[in-house]
Amino acid sequence: MRIGLIIVGDEILSGRRQDKHLPHVVDMLKQRGLLLSWSRVVGDDPELLVDTYKQSLATNDLVFSTGGIGGTPDDLTREAVAAALDSHTERHPEGIEILKAFCEQHDRKLTEERYRMITFPKGSTLIPNPVNTIPGFSVGDHHFVPGFPQMAWPMMEWVLETKYPHLIDTQYDEQAVMVLNTYESAIIPIMEKLEKAYPAVKSFSLPIIHHEQPKIEFGVKGNTLEVKAAMEDVKAALKDIGSEWERL
Repeated sequence: MRIGLIIVGDEILSGRRQDKHLPHVVDMLKQRGLLLSWSRVVGDDPELLVDTYKQSLATNDLVFSTGGIGGTPDDLTREAVAAALDSHTERHPEGIEILKAFCEQHDRKLTEERYRMITFPKGSTLIPNPVNTIPGFSVGDHHFVPGFPQMAWPMMEWVLETKYPHLIDTQYDEQAVMVLNTYESAIIPIMEKLEKAYPAVKSFSLPIIHHEQPKIEFGVKGNTLEVKAAMEDVKAALKDIGSEWERL
């Protein structure tokens, strides 16, 4: 199952806010032996949001979407998702009770504007919010959380631990070496041999621009045992072509 991330908000595209979700999600997934397959940043544009969700909902991907689920007029995610599903939004029954409890606890009126916070596409399920209790929502394998990192991150972790424990791979590993005085063209044959010998392992090459000498971060990722074997082959192959390397 591929994993995707949609980051919603004009403030990211305009530079008023710096996105923090992408690096955190990459790290969160990596800790669980998972990888992010794709990411997309989308502004607060109704047509663009609908098109984006239509495309992602048509896949079997696990998708996290951050932002656009607040109560102001520029929060367009819930309506865009409903439109992408050719459906409509409605007040979530469990969400109503959560909202009532929230308003009572904080001595706030239960207004029409606040009801918007628990209005989601029909058939949605709730994602608990450990910060202020106002939930996010899920539609199939799409999971929608607030843009605030302190809320979004524990909510995404809850989704992974609760709904996808079978995907978590504790046997995942990633290893790399720094190859010195070598250009990428020299390691292409090594990468091609690795693909044939270890189909489930992915190799990667990250050149580093250096004025004095070429450097390449060369590594492999996948199942722990296969990665270990593949890395031994990498070291042997580098020795055969006369390339020096350093541990990372």
